[in-house]
Amino acid sequence: MSAINPSRFGPFARRDDEPTFDEPWQAQVLALAFTLSEAGLFTPVEWSDALGAELRRANERGEPDDHTTYYAAALAALERLVAKDGSVTTGALSERLEEWRSAYLNTPHGQPVELISGTRR
Repeated sequence: MSAINPSRFGPFARRDDEPTFDEPWQAQVLALAFTLSEAGLFTPVEWSDALGAELRRANERGEPDDHTTYYAAALAALERLVAKDGSVTTGALSERLEEWRSAYLNTPHGQPVELISGTRR
């Protein structure tokens, strides 16, 4: 019996020679979800339920069934799970997002984005 190639299923199914992920953050969100699940912050079932709920919400909003929607739903599910126990609030997540956005806008082209560039002084 041959090994199953996971790149042929779900959001990982891509055409020949196309990268599995369109952007690095897509791989990072899945790796972070796996790591946090392994650390016990949430169970794999909770992750699956949260991701499914986000995908259903996206479908109800009429969003396309594509890679962009899948990874946006994965990020939203991860944010909900992290905020669920109260150790990180949605307000804190929003504030950090704005800090990164500011850092991005204040970083010269071609330079790495560092969070310090986005903090308010």
